[in-house]
Amino acid sequence: MTDTHGRPSRWRTAVGRVVAGTVLLTAVSLLPWLSGADPALTVLRARSADQDPTPAQLAAVREQLGLDEGPLPHLQHWLGGLARGDAGVSWVSGDAVLPQVTAAFAVSVTLMLGALAVTVAVAGLLSARTLYLGSRRRLQRGRSGTGAAVLAALPKFLLASLLATVCGVWLGWFPSSGWDGPASMVLPSLALGVPSGAMIGGLLDQSLPAAFHEPWARTWQAYGFAPGHIARHALRRTMSGVLPQLLPTVVALVGGAVAVEKIFNIPGLGRLALDSALAQDLPPLQTATLVLVLLGVCAGALIQALRRALLGPALRDGALPALHPPRLPRPRSAPWIAAFCALALLTLVGAGLLRDPLHVDTAARLLSPSPEHPLGTDSLGRDLLARLGHGALRTAVLALAVTAVSVLIGLLLGIAARVGGGLTEVASTLPAVLAGLLTTAVTGPSVGGVALAVCLVGWTPYAAQAAALLEQERASGHMLASISFGAGPGYLLRHHLLPAVLPPVLRNALLRLPTTVLVLASLGFLGLGEQPPTPEWGRLLSENQPYGELAPWTVLAPAGALVLLSVLAVSATATGRRPRRS
Repeated sequence: MTDTHGRPSRWRTAVGRVVAGTVLLTAVSLLPWLSGADPALTVLRARSADQDPTPAQLAAVREQLGLDEGPLPHLQHWLGGLARGDAGVSWVSGDAVLPQVTAAFAVSVTLMLGALAVTVAVAGLLSARTLYLGSRRRLQRGRSGTGAAVLAALPKFLLASLLATVCGVWLGWFPSSGWDGPASMVLPSLALGVPSGAMIGGLLDQSLPAAFHEPWARTWQAYGFAPGHIARHALRRTMSGVLPQLLPTVVALVGGAVAVEKIFNIPGLGRLALDSALAQDLPPLQTATLVLVLLGVCAGALIQALRRALLGPALRDGALPALHPPRLPRPRSAPWIAAFCALALLTLVGAGLLRDPLHVDTAARLLSPSPEHPLGTDSLGRDLLARLGHGALRTAVLALAVTAVSVLIGLLLGIAARVGGGLTEVASTLPAVLAGLLTTAVTGPSVGGVALAVCLVGWTPYAAQAAALLEQERASGHMLASISFGAGPGYLLRHHLLPAVLPPVLRNALLRLPTTVLVLASLGFLGLGEQPPTPEWGRLLSENQPYGELAPWTVLAPAGALVLLSVLAVSATATGRRPRRS
């Protein structure tokens, strides 16, 4: 049941958590049998790198691990051991699993705290100007969001490589590899926290004008309240809608930081889960997945408690004012920024389409930009401009399609918060790489399978955001007034709920568009999706990342294209906002 203001009952959310967690753990337990590959062969190769084991060796591994019994007895045995504090032993190394997972989790949580500190700092810097002007009633124009879009579009693994090379190797300020003391967490925290902070800061910066436009803010300013006092309350008012975005961010910093952990050689939980999944080492994979699920549930409950504490009794009593952003004049620079990004992208794509993206010239490997090759060549001597141009349509269409489906699923589950609350918390814990392995085990390696995998986890930020905004909207006074005048569910959805939810969710989706491209690329790089030599922007980044120090142009070109795409999308929305006529 729900209370009188539509808030989902806690027991339904708890049931959703249990059901979703059970389904996820069961799916992970089926991975070795779903993949179609012989689990004994995969485990044996992970143990000894023997590429041609004998049938006797395979039979011995099957008997040792009990693979002929099937997945369910293994799951029951593992769950029974957990009740006694025993998570089993690794199929590959033979070591006890619980100490491995505990140590990796401690490392990941420490890294997460450092990255969260950077996230908060970056978000604060991006929203500081709006806070300052809004608290003084001097906010005359909207923001284009270009700075947030640029930082949010930075690939984390590329930023990690850059920081490791410049700050670690060249300047020697911080360790570039390993995990030994607080200094080791500075560079990976920056690599993880800067893009995440840009995403949170961009959303917060777009929400603050609505808080400063509320009657209380105008009244307080007229009565001479200090600007800092007004800014603190406006921040409290808007943080309740942004806080749910911290749930996927927190889980991604723990379970989804695989690339950064590999670059800095950090023994974290995400790296352990990925290595276990690739080796089909079931006990550590199951235990790591359970830890991520529990982390997601705890983080979700904490964020919900913080939201309700920020909103106070107004949420419970149905007296919460609705946040309606003022129609500020669009930034003067927005049309110019959008036009520049569009022209630059069209020029790159048009010039690239006139060249051959598959021509290999080993004598021209890693050439710097020149009139013959304006963006240089890659490690096989292929023209980067050609590959960038031919991959543009494939990259943009696939990323937009995945984003659209994810937003739609997120909106539907956000509206049905009674069903989606616990499901969102659990689904947000599933790393995209693991989702890709599970999906392609059924569908086989394909672009469609990878897109489906990203959709399975990509909806969670939008569902969390939509559910939070809908909860606030349902507790507003004008919503209760409409209900008292006989408004039905359809009218409320069209005239109140969707107008309050769609703009911020779409803004969030545009900021996350480059991340979608990179996730699709990471799955393709593992052999699950788009295969070489197909040109695709994310794959260009993944393929050329090892050459970033020797030939930086190989990664700067696709990274720059992603930044242009992100800035174009955000600037176009800013260009479309018109001032309210008096």
